[in-house]
Amino acid sequence: MFLATFKLCAGSSYRHMRNMKGLRHQAVLAIGQELNRRALGDPSPGWMGQVRRRSSLLGSQLEATLYSDQELSYIQQGEEAMQKALGILNNQEGWKKESQQENGDEVLSKVVPGVGKVFRLEVLLDQPMDRLYEELVDRMEAMGEWNPNVKEIKVLKKIGKDTVITHELRAAAAGNLVGPRDFVSVRCTKRRGSTCVLAGMATHFGEMPEQSGVIRAEHGPTCMVLHPLAGSPSKTKLTWLLSIDLKGWLPKTIINQVLSQTQIEFASHLRKRLESSPASEAQC
Repeated sequence: MFLATFKLCAGSSYRHMRNMKGLRHQAVLAIGQELNRRALGDPSPGWMGQVRRRSSLLGSQLEATLYSDQELSYIQQGEEAMQKALGILNNQEGWKKESQQENGDEVLSKVVPGVGKVFRLEVLLDQPMDRLYEELVDRMEAMGEWNPNVKEIKVLKKIGKDTVITHELRAAAAGNLVGPRDFVSVRCTKRRGSTCVLAGMATHFGEMPEQSGVIRAEHGPTCMVLHPLAGSPSKTKLTWLLSIDLKGWLPKTIINQVLSQTQIEFASHLRKRLESSPASEAQC
């Protein structure tokens, strides 16, 4: 129903109607109304449920900019990635502990039907949420400077204020047992009040074809959720849901080890970055 509504409103079934401004505006509204209906029909308890509902309600407030059909599709993909990822996080059943560090950093995992095995990192950082938002969103392309697992992140296209298409090149891992991978993803960021959600999933972008010597892997629905620790606004709780299809032939034991270790290393590198690069320097 949702896809049919989107297709009809966007005029994609009627080539001669694609340039009609009214239809594209209707498409924006249709996406928002459908996301809103879904969110209200699936109420969830707690702060995460509030983020899901607020995120969906934002769909009805999308800017009236006349996006192209392809741009509307990317916006839709980003919104759906956020809804799916938050839905996985909100289900507390079935999580199993993969590892726990002395500083409290913890990685959990579970198998989600239709998605596969997903990993969940729980971290408490001695930094305000604004600082993390600055590093993870505003300075996304600088991640390769402090995270050795990432060679490069580039923003290929920005759509409105919330959606971007990115290309990420990852270094080899597990002693080169896992060769270099790259990802083309649509990312959606929503920030309301004291909570911020960064979500994404794999997408197709014609201007970034597969590269020689690099396997094109795919992000499933994934997200990071940031919110201040209750009673301590100078500290931030970070939850990272990781879902990846690395492609190629790899034993599950290697995949699980790599993904779990990637999250632990990310938390360590992020802490070092935040401690060594104050907000005033990061803005330069």
